Amino acid sequence: MKIKQYRTQFIKELSSLYDAYEAESFFYLILENKYNLRQIDLALNHELAFSDADLEVLKSFLNELKKEVPIQYLLGKTNFYGLDFEVNENVLIPRPETEELVDWIINENKIIDKTKKLKILDIGTGSGCIAISLAKNLPNAEVYAMDVSKKAIETAKKNARNNNTKIIFILKSVLELEILKSNFDIIVSNPPYVRHLEKQEIKKNVLDYEPHLALFVDDNDALVFYRKIAELAQKNLLEKGQLYFEINQYLGKEMTELLEKMDFKNIELRKDIYDNDRMISCKVSKTL
Repeated sequence: MKIKQYRTQFIKELSSLYDAYEAESFFYLILENKYNLRQIDLALNHELAFSDADLEVLKSFLNELKKEVPIQYLLGKTNFYGLDFEVNENVLIPRPETEELVDWIINENKIIDKTKKLKILDIGTGSGCIAISLAKNLPNAEVYAMDVSKKAIETAKKNARNNNTKIIFILKSVLELEILKSNFDIIVSNPPYVRHLEKQEIKKNVLDYEPHLALFVDDNDALVFYRKIAELAQKNLLEKGQLYFEINQYLGKEMTELLEKMDFKNIELRKDIYDNDRMISCKVSKTL
């Protein structure tokens, strides 16, 4: 069957779950990742065709997509900040909003003086997307990455190797720490922040397949991770050290108030590309 003809069938079969644009994007992702064909290749050669074996592979993808399994998990990888990352059921799929956080950190911490080193800690690293992107784009940085999940750390280690970056990994629950073993210039975290009361807003492909350990937090203490990390930052951020968070879009005011009460300074709350409160930064107000 000609690929162009099958594309129409593929999109139609997913029409009850996805709009045509999203279904088409899935088709081209599979085409590129499995057959090394781009959309332009199909446009230039209308005679390209799938074999019977190819059609069986496409059928298996269709069946999984109809169950709303994320395309990134089916392909086993995704792109984040220009880099490829392995993803699986043990790690969250990196989001565009997190790319904005990474971009913020990079733009604020580019160092002209190559002799000056930055020490960075990423808490709740998951796939390692934040830590690895920072290490790749801030060559002066010594980057540490912490996670409570052994399987997430294993995935992040693979991603570090695949992207030729050196990361020091720490298998630990941040909630169990009273102090960090080192001091840092930057601490960043995208911790669990979705309250259970917000589950009805979560799409099936996220709710059913992405790890709840990395997603959800108790309704009665939604800022538990932020408070703990901020306490550690007070003890372990160096002078002029910076703390960055990705946050729950509904809790921007509460996050600002938390950091103000803890005497952080230069607090800045930013919106994401969807105009939601999504990231915040601040500095320690006292030296170590």
